[in-house]
Amino acid sequence: MRIIVSAGGTGGHIYPALAIIEKFKEKDKNLEVIYIGTHNRMEKDIVPKENIKYEELEIYGFSKKLIGRDIKNLFLIRKAYKKCLKIMKKFKPDIVIGVGGYVTYPVIKAANKLKIKTFIHEQNSIPGKSNILLSRLVSMVGISFEESKKYFRQAKKVIYTGNPSGNRALKATKVNIKELGLNPKEKLVIIVAGSLGSATLNTKFKEFLHLIEDAKFQVLYITGNSHYDEFIKNEEFPKNVVVKPYLNNLSGIMKSADLLVSRAGAGIITEAQALELPAIYIPSPFVAGNHQYYNALELKKKNAAYMLEEKDFNSKVLIALINNILYDKEKYYELKHNIKKMNTINSADTIYNEIKELIK
Repeated sequence: MRIIVSAGGTGGHIYPALAIIEKFKEKDKNLEVIYIGTHNRMEKDIVPKENIKYEELEIYGFSKKLIGRDIKNLFLIRKAYKKCLKIMKKFKPDIVIGVGGYVTYPVIKAANKLKIKTFIHEQNSIPGKSNILLSRLVSMVGISFEESKKYFRQAKKVIYTGNPSGNRALKATKVNIKELGLNPKEKLVIIVAGSLGSATLNTKFKEFLHLIEDAKFQVLYITGNSHYDEFIKNEEFPKNVVVKPYLNNLSGIMKSADLLVSRAGAGIITEAQALELPAIYIPSPFVAGNHQYYNALELKKKNAAYMLEEKDFNSKVLIALINNILYDKEKYYELKHNIKKMNTINSADTIYNEIKELIK
């Protein structure tokens, strides 16, 4: 089988895409894959390391502030579309799969033009603009939240698959946290500012980290690559705090954690769910459609996670919440039980089976 997969921008799109590729490789030893991503985002570094053929497109998201770039982008989208047509005519894929991000737009459009079967996957409760636009063209849409279905009324077929990132999390190699300077005998809270980092969260968390010197738990704080140097500059954090810029095998570290504090991106939520890791989600108020709020709200309604909105965030509130979860056994295991009920760890299998049926 030959497949083209496209996804870009953040780990929330890239890792589900890689999980889908892994499942196809597992099922078809003769699989041929091309991954189409951007020329300047995370996927250009992550994907080639997975020994997957990578084709890059120069394309940008639209911005109301960068009018000049937006005008240029109209020409770049057309150029990217033509490049995709050329790739597909030569490669002749059986299916083209889009897993989110603006880079998928010219890819799916080209596949549609060539009458190649197409599948897109939406990880968030509120879909991205590209997926909504493309849903009218594709053969099938996969969703991670049941409530997303209402946004795809013009799609030919919509199926509930869950998010395939969970499969990757379960397969991840468990990390010996001693190597990170952490104590395996103490409770571990992992705090993630997001795959790209968050200047807002990093500023708020500095105070928090200085206030937990006498806490019974330890913290692994992940700043995001672009914020690390500024975050640690002239800082001396307590001994029970370890600060890192970014960790490739976060799932492997989460296997040793007792609690996660994170933005509410679909990728990190799915990984935590697969590992049945209780979490406090702090949705970013700056994302499209406020989708992180609705991602976290869905879990909160089912008592499968806590949500702390950024406007309500302060160090004392967070410390109290962490202690409340970690040291109330009944509450903690109720959370784990409710997380388990929501799991869809066979997501990649569902996607594979639906696509195999589609391309018969």
